Amino acid sequence: MNKYQPLRLKWFSYLVDKKAVLCIMLLAILTLALLIFSVSMGQMKIHPVDVVRTLLGMGESMNELVIKSFRLPRILLALVAGMALAVSGAILQGIIRNPLASPDIIGITGGASLAAVTFLTIFSGRGTEVTVSIQWMPFAAFIGASVLGLLVYILSWKNGVNPVRLVLIGIGLAAAMQALTNMMILFGPLYLATQAQIWITGSVNGANWNQVKTLTPWVLLFLLFVWMYARRLNIQELGEDLARGFGSVVQKDRLVLLLFSTALAGGAVAFVGGVGFVGLMAPHIARKLVGSSFGALIPASALVGALLVMGADLIARTAFAPLEVPAGVFTAALGAPYFIYLLYRSRNL
Repeated sequence: MNKYQPLRLKWFSYLVDKKAVLCIMLLAILTLALLIFSVSMGQMKIHPVDVVRTLLGMGESMNELVIKSFRLPRILLALVAGMALAVSGAILQGIIRNPLASPDIIGITGGASLAAVTFLTIFSGRGTEVTVSIQWMPFAAFIGASVLGLLVYILSWKNGVNPVRLVLIGIGLAAAMQALTNMMILFGPLYLATQAQIWITGSVNGANWNQVKTLTPWVLLFLLFVWMYARRLNIQELGEDLARGFGSVVQKDRLVLLLFSTALAGGAVAFVGGVGFVGLMAPHIARKLVGSSFGALIPASALVGALLVMGADLIARTAFAPLEVPAGVFTAALGAPYFIYLLYRSRNL
């Protein structure tokens, strides 16, 4: 039986991997199941059937209040942020051809964090309100992430990008960004200082519908752009010489893809903070499931990333209830050993 199914339209053609489509469908079902289960869990437990009824507008008023006002915004924010961080990592691993690349390890998350904290420091009023629209914060984080991404790439360049040099420079710049972020917190309002450490670790606690409505269009738009660039990402992985041979404008495509990566990472960090290692783990897990072709890897990575962040948030708010632990603690607990394993495997590169 043929593994691939051609899909042709007048202006579009695509070779569909049947196994990859099946895996993506199963991941989508698993993501929906985890979303419903996560909504049902908490100090007030709600049966999953009642969760579905409430989401369809047929639930009790108390369930509707708990689900739609308190639980659903944070879970949806975790889902969208996980998708963004995972695809950002997949892009970086593709254009740099380095399995260790991810937005938090090479400093992009640090740049976004610094920009977001600076934004809050400059535009905070006397209370906890922000004097400009919160919808500008993803753009500020995108600028910070882009500047850091370009700086890491430039400093790592020496007749090409050396994987180990890029990781070391990224780690160094990430540490510098953390120091500058702490400095901005000291200059900022008191409420920012008390919440910043939890935010830097990564948490969706306190999420609201305004944040969901701001981040979701931003992420979905760039996910669409990245998927449209999937073929160019596949060519990037062949190396510069072969990519040029296929007619690719390597540096231009690399710059555009880097901007897509920083836009996704910056948008996620603006609202959920530095949830670590999702951009490292999710693309590797997805690659095991659907292969290395980015047409399937991008949606698979997005779904795996959503599962990781939603799962981490579920554990964070239920395992030690009534105490809440930042979700980034659990992603780091999984990601740090995995990073050491990948570093060991790449020791001879």
